[in-house]
Amino acid sequence: MPQPPLIGITTYLAHAQWGEWDLPAAVLPAAYADCVRASGGRAVLLPPDAPQAAADVVERLDAILLAGGEDLDPALYGAVPHPRTGPPVRERDAWERAVLAAVLARDIPVLGVCRGMQLMNVHEGGTLIQHLPDRVGHDGHNPYRGHFCSHAVTTVPGTRVGALLPGTHHVATHHHQAVDRLGAGLVVAARAADGTVEAVESTRHRFAVGVQWHPEMGADAPVVRALVAAAGSTGSTAPDRTAGRSTRTARSVPSRTFLAQVP
Repeated sequence: MPQPPLIGITTYLAHAQWGEWDLPAAVLPAAYADCVRASGGRAVLLPPDAPQAAADVVERLDAILLAGGEDLDPALYGAVPHPRTGPPVRERDAWERAVLAAVLARDIPVLGVCRGMQLMNVHEGGTLIQHLPDRVGHDGHNPYRGHFCSHAVTTVPGTRVGALLPGTHHVATHHHQAVDRLGAGLVVAARAADGTVEAVESTRHRFAVGVQWHPEMGADAPVVRALVAAAGSTGSTAPDRTAGRSTRTARSVPSRTFLAQVP
């Protein structure tokens, strides 16, 4: 019987309190792991580590989910911090950049959620809007601290996200930053009514998708199911876990045609 694919999920590195403890902790909302399990995968948490360990970690997994979280360091895209940009978490930035580089080099499936999508864009040379209300004139993407809101996104026909979620859908969202200049090799796959980029995907990789919303918070998460399906597909590079070390089979990257590309 095939084993469920192992999906690595990156985590926060934060000071946390639980029970009688008050300590630095690797933190992740349980909804991420719950959603991966409900989609047929097994969740493996990836707390920040030394960047040089990323390739070895990625070698052992079938797919990666880059979780949401703190603002990226604006220095990563050559910008001066906005007054509303949060303090950088450089350990996490460095770790997740290395994980993403290893994932793309091996062409294993990756899904970026919120911060994770922004990291994917910055990794490809793109930039971010540091405080979205300055650009769109409202705070509808992040109206309340500590709460998700719901707003509509419309997907782009001809993209992978457009095939998974055709038309317009309401999604769970909580972000004050967004994609500005699009990174190389990426196309826009969804937008909000105010023009904000809500999903991107790679034209160079088998499955490299980013969504600005939080699919793990919805009752239905087709993009997470698609990640797990891609991780467990026949053409995946799933490691042979019966061997003493993981081995992966080579594959070619299928070409894809995009019927619509939104700048």
